[in-house]
Amino acid sequence: MKLGIVGLPNVGKSTLFNSLTKAGAESANYPFCTIDPNVGVVTVPDERLKLLGDMYQSKKVTPAVIEFVDIAGLVKGASKGEGLGNQFLANIREVDAIVHVVRCFEDSNVVHVDGSVAPVRDIETIHLELIFSDLEILERRIAKVSKLARMDKNAGKEFSLLSRIKEHLEGEKSAITFECADEDEEVWFASYNLLTAKPVIYAANVGEDDLADDGVANKHVQSVREYAKGTDSEVFVICAQIEQEIAELDDEEKAMFLEDLGLKESGLEKLIKASYSLLGLLSFLTAGEDETRAWTIRKGMKAPQAAGKIHTDFERGFIRAEVVNYKDLLECGSLAAAKEKGLVGLEGKEYVVRDGDVILFRFNV
Repeated sequence: MKLGIVGLPNVGKSTLFNSLTKAGAESANYPFCTIDPNVGVVTVPDERLKLLGDMYQSKKVTPAVIEFVDIAGLVKGASKGEGLGNQFLANIREVDAIVHVVRCFEDSNVVHVDGSVAPVRDIETIHLELIFSDLEILERRIAKVSKLARMDKNAGKEFSLLSRIKEHLEGEKSAITFECADEDEEVWFASYNLLTAKPVIYAANVGEDDLADDGVANKHVQSVREYAKGTDSEVFVICAQIEQEIAELDDEEKAMFLEDLGLKESGLEKLIKASYSLLGLLSFLTAGEDETRAWTIRKGMKAPQAAGKIHTDFERGFIRAEVVNYKDLLECGSLAAAKEKGLVGLEGKEYVVRDGDVILFRFNV
């Protein structure tokens, strides 16, 4: 999974990126301190892996990973060259979802580029810049396709699609709400890789005092939640400053620190839950002496396709899957004991994989 982090300057975007990835992106109290996109890879915390790894005494435990791409702070008019322009947006065209960091804290020591804290205004500023960037992509494609449209029926059909998407975006609507007429249009639409076609997770960045009640008393957080309802987006509350402190601690110290703050999970864990929920993802597991590993797939995926995530041969020569829930496996202490209790299912090609399934694939190529 790949997530792009966007936001206005000085909203805590790079501080959050640093704390999530410990990648050390420069962070300072002035705009545009992130000049090149920063990329960091984070492992997905998963207690199931450790427990299964201990049970099998695995030589290697491999968690799922998320790649974060942090780009320079955008400002109003970025698409027309204001600030650093929107040249960095190309770096997030390949991401699965966008994490939009929104400032929901008051602090006279941290300047706001627009002079005041107003999250919905800030969200709409970035939203428009993403739309302008998408329009630029569409206009280039329209120029190319329009020349072919007079002689080629297929190009004419694509030209019609491009014109409709352009009109949709010019109405300040995201591409994610655009409806394609048929499968051909869906294929073309996906190939444009539009930024506003990507799902959004809003990270409401608050002060420490607003963390314990998950921002319920913070009027800025409430306005972000209200806005997100209308766009089917996820919202999670985070304090980038606290996350930065957590990032320096080991697991035991982190647990104590979170408990002192009255928190059950870190911002990273909240973000991962929001991402998996928004993108419809789950993890199945494979376990053994050599390696215990988590594999991320989309909900609704069937056993052969899940097997293909491990190796294409597994999908091509799929025979069956031996499936047991990780809790049952841990309680029984071994796969043999789980089989004796009838807890291991022998599943065929139509089996839909569930979160927490521990699977042994049988295949023949």
